[in-house]
Amino acid sequence: MSGILNGVRVLDLTQFLAGPHATLLLAGMGAEVIRIDNPKTGDTLSGSPVFYGAGGPSFEKRDDSDLGIAFLKRSRAKKAITLDLKSDEGRDLFLRLVAKADVVVENFSVGVTERLGIDWPRLREVNPRLVYCSLTGYGATGPDAGRRGYDVTTQAMSGLMSVTGHPGGPPTKAGSPLADTISAGFAFAGVLGALLHREKTGEGQWVDVSMVDVLFSLLFDEPFDQYAALGLEQRQGNRVLRFSPLNTFKTADGWAVICCGTDAMWRGLCGVIGRGDLADHPDWGRMGWRVAHNAEVEAAVGAWTGGVATAAVVDRLSAAGVVASPVHTIDDLLAWPHLKARGMVQPVEHPTLGLLDGLKAAGFPLKFSAGDTGYSGAAAASGTHNREIFADLLGLSEDEIAALAARATI
Repeated sequence: MSGILNGVRVLDLTQFLAGPHATLLLAGMGAEVIRIDNPKTGDTLSGSPVFYGAGGPSFEKRDDSDLGIAFLKRSRAKKAITLDLKSDEGRDLFLRLVAKADVVVENFSVGVTERLGIDWPRLREVNPRLVYCSLTGYGATGPDAGRRGYDVTTQAMSGLMSVTGHPGGPPTKAGSPLADTISAGFAFAGVLGALLHREKTGEGQWVDVSMVDVLFSLLFDEPFDQYAALGLEQRQGNRVLRFSPLNTFKTADGWAVICCGTDAMWRGLCGVIGRGDLADHPDWGRMGWRVAHNAEVEAAVGAWTGGVATAAVVDRLSAAGVVASPVHTIDDLLAWPHLKARGMVQPVEHPTLGLLDGLKAAGFPLKFSAGDTGYSGAAAASGTHNREIFADLLGLSEDEIAALAARATI
């Protein structure tokens, strides 16, 4: 099977995480992704710690084999060229590439593409079928569009940090850079939607993705604006306030998550923990009462889990129809047969060392019955594909390419 996006050419003007993850997903579905780096500075990831090379992981670069782990993971399956977009010659070459491209993805600060002369109105003139995706902290419009944003600041500005953490504790970011990666997923979906629209109409369009918009749209499914009226704190730890019990519970050897989404599950749990008297109790047997008296419910459940091993907690509750799971660590995940069977734990390929036994990355998360997915090819150093792209795609001669390189245009 071929990739679903085979034949789709993407020009990648992104850096750091959100943008490169969006284009990584496009590459995983078979698109030809061409990363464009500044010839004077190179890419933003290969020289950033933590590094991995012949000597394993390190905070410091020890030799030429040490490359940033973020680069090795996020630049998989992409081609790499260099091009000075600030020069007239470089911009002209870029416009020639745009004429042969299907998608441009950029995550510059708002206003940069206009100054460079590569914004959507300009590129639309060159290629009316182009799908142009901008991924920024606050979007291209609105009074705060010009603000610079990182993952942690958009978690803060979107409200996610205000509702993450335990009651009485400080606002807390998510354990991984969710603002970046979730926004990348929305950008990926936006590009796919725009490509489908183009198939129907023949016209390209601009996809404007705001990280704050994305997080807020996910956050505000919960009725956080009603918490004060209910006498609740915004930060509720691992609880979900529609269900009780739903939380993490200390076990004899670790932690387990227990979720009772229905009263039937509650009855199953009561049977397992030896509290049959609470199963159909006029108060305890009702979800609404349990949610309002959650501390009492959790105390009853925790009194049982504290003396039972995690595996036994999960097995006994699952057999009774209760949703339960262990809290996996990273080591647990890498050893989990289920993830391996799904192709989700993959070795990372180094551009000079080959496959690295000690470094893993996530596989492509979508599976198709009629399409191949995955990341083939190691991360490429800046300029690796200059001759292929400028000669084969644009038809430049060897002398022209050498002259461009001498002028640091590429």
